[in-house]
Amino acid sequence: MPTITAFVLILVKSGEEDTVLEELRKMKEVKEARIVYGPWDLICRIEVEHINQLQTFIYELRKIPGVEQTTTLIST
Repeated sequence: MPTITAFVLILVKSGEEDTVLEELRKMKEVKEARIVYGPWDLICRIEVEHINQLQTFIYELRKIPGVEQTTTLIST
């Protein structure tokens, strides 16, 4: 079955970058996560099998303390 790959840009509260990054790296869908500089604080690459799994992942990601905003980019 084809895998859906997406990149998620994440804005976090100031000083929460490392804490959120640790939590991201614990999530099975996350294949890579890094701190970045610019308008966004973190980026992660995720892989899921179904679009509904992507939706569930984003809901769970937004529950992480310190996460303020996300933007999801689905890759082809």
